[in-house]
Order: sequence, then C-alpha cells, then structure tokens
Amino acid sequence: MKNKIVKDTLALTVITLVSGLLLGLVNDITAGPIASQQAKEKEEAYKAVFADAASFETVTSGEDTDLESYLDYYCAKDDQGNELGYAFTVTTAEGYGGDIQFAMGVQDDGTLNGISILSISETAGLGMRATTDDFKNQFKDKNVEKFTYTKTGAT
Repeated sequence: MKNKIVKDTLALTVITLVSGLLLGLVNDITAGPIASQQAKEKEEAYKAVFADAASFETVTSGEDTDLESYLDYYCAKDDQGNELGYAFTVTTAEGYGGDIQFAMGVQDDGTLNGISILSISETAGLGMRATTDDFKNQFKDKNVEKFTYTKTGAT
C-alpha cells in the first residue's frame, strides 16, 4: 500500500513537472507574436483616430508612474514632424465583463478626433454598443475640457 502511494505521488509529480515545462515553453514561443499583434492593433487604432499622422512617438514623463501604468500616450506627428496632437491608450477596469481598453486622439486645441475600441467583453446588445460608429462618433470633433457620459443622454 505504501509503495503504491509513493509510485502514484512520483507519477503525478513527473506529470505536473512535464506539463509545467511544456506550458512554459509554449508561453515563450507565443509571447513575441502576441506582443507584436497587440502593438499592430494599437498602431491601427491610432491611425483610426489620427488619420493624418505619419508617426507616433512615445511620451513619458516619469512623474506619475501609477498613471502611466494604465495610460499610454503618444505624440502624433505629420510627414514634416509637426505635432498634430496626442493619441492615448486608456484601460479602465469599470467594465461589467472585464477591462475595457480604447484609443483616443486629441488635437492640440483639445478637440477629440475620435475613439477606437481595442478590447472589450461587455454584454451583447448593451455594453457592446460602445463598438458601434453611432456611439463613437458622438464624441468626434467635440472640444471640451471634460467628458461625462450618461446612459440616458442627460446633460
């Protein structure tokens, strides 16, 4: 009986170690392509909110690392290197189905160029309306210092 317990324990340990090593290997192999695809999706989202931009340069202040942990922002520049405005990647944990990540472009004068949803997993027919053009276009070309959105549309 003792011998069987030891054999079963060793077998489970070997299976667990091999499975863990294989999962680690798969993670190492897929980490690069996944990061590359995510960067490509961000670049496409920035192009969607700043169609006139030829390049996007990372802006980091180093002053507020907590803010920079969930907000990426880039300077949008044209072909001649002139600054057009800024493109932001915002991640919020306030979604019902998990994190919502979106990109937004803001011109230097405070006018919002538009928004582009990067990742969202909300309720179909309700929260997923955020991905529709009707929802996104209501913010386009607005020049305000602060946006407040309500479900009812009240001001």
